[in-house]
Amino acid sequence: MTNLTITARSGPAGHVLSLQGDLDMATAPALRQACEDLTYTAGQELVLDLSRLGFCDSSGVSAFIVACRHVESFGAGFALAAAPRSLTRVLAMIGLSDFFTQYDTVDPDVTG
Repeated sequence: MTNLTITARSGPAGHVLSLQGDLDMATAPALRQACEDLTYTAGQELVLDLSRLGFCDSSGVSAFIVACRHVESFGAGFALAAAPRSLTRVLAMIGLSDFFTQYDTVDPDVTG
């Protein structure tokens, strides 16, 4: 069994979801649900803080894509922050490096 903890914080500039643990077939639905449970306004941004992500398989990458499309449908932005090197290599190999906005760290101004 894999574990994933998702912690949310929000402010005027958007939302940050901090992921801790493994993002895989068993836990990806929880990320999708967490993204759908938030309210988005045009101009805001959802940032996924991946600094404590232990593992991410193709189900996790798929969840990123679904979340990105969902958030963008409201006119909001989507970004990955502090992605582990292993994930950034995978994104590069499958041609998704430029698909996602990526930050080195989470900007504290995202949540005000």
